[in-house]
Amino acid sequence: MNRRLGRDGPEVGPLAFGAMSFAGYYGAAEEAEGIRTIHRAIESGITLIDTAEGYGDGRNEEMVGRAIAGRRDEVVLATKAGRGAPAYLRAAIEGSLRRLAVDHVDVYYLHRVDAQVPIEESVGAMAELVERGLVRHLGLSEAGPQTIRRAHAVHRIAALQSEYSLLQREPERDVLPVLRELGIAY
Repeated sequence: MNRRLGRDGPEVGPLAFGAMSFAGYYGAAEEAEGIRTIHRAIESGITLIDTAEGYGDGRNEEMVGRAIAGRRDEVVLATKAGRGAPAYLRAAIEGSLRRLAVDHVDVYYLHRVDAQVPIEESVGAMAELVERGLVRHLGLSEAGPQTIRRAHAVHRIAALQSEYSLLQREPERDVLPVLRELGIAY
């Protein structure tokens, strides 16, 4: 059963494919195996493929780009920028698009809220990327309730990524209620 990321975000399946493990974070990673795994994920009905510029210094985006070559219309593609300075975000999306070999990404996340840049400036710059057609929807990663509200006031946020597990239940208290109120996917 598909679902929408946020109120007007892309429609995705119930599972996503996070490509980070093929950047060597959990041990040696073979690109050919990563590509085969992404192909199998797509064939199994997984539609959301998630990567980041910081995974392997861009090599993970390159691998994902090779994996989805000729299959772009089958996936919702998400990537993340590592810093929130407006000039950085503008340059980072260009690099991500080049490495992914696509003309746009479906969801562009701010990987971590940049303590040196007000969230309004970061999201404002990301909103410009939406206006330019380089990005379809915006996301945040590891943001708290007030930051989410401030970001969403600048431009609609489609999704938030954050750790949530049996051991990490904090989002239930403060974050999930804000996401429900604002119509943001988790």
